[in-house]
Amino acid sequence: MPERSRVDAFVATVVSGDHVKAITDFYHENASMQEPGKEPRRGRDLLENHEQNTLDRLERMYTHPARAVLIDGDNVVIQWVFDATAKDGVTRRLEELALQRWQGDRIIEERFFYDTASAWTVVQP
Repeated sequence: MPERSRVDAFVATVVSGDHVKAITDFYHENASMQEPGKEPRRGRDLLENHEQNTLDRLERMYTHPARAVLIDGDNVVIQWVFDATAKDGVTRRLEELALQRWQGDRIIEERFFYDTASAWTVVQP
């Protein structure tokens, strides 16, 4: 079961924009991440590479402060909002819930929940 301070440190790292460091510092070496309707990605190295590749395709990724962080034993739920600005200047927003299962002080499993029909909607300036 993670300490609240550990979860708060994870959230702060993500909000700071250092998404790859968040994976490095807070995910178990055998962690998995799963998008809606897709097979999980497995292994911290793969998760780090996938995240870096995603960020490299963008001009900017802005992470809003978490709207909610709920902890129940080994389970953590975080309500996130991300604004991704593509190299063409268009910004799209994703609102999601991340359901995490922690093993000690590291995330071992994470599933993302969002409406795939409205995911990454264009944000008007």
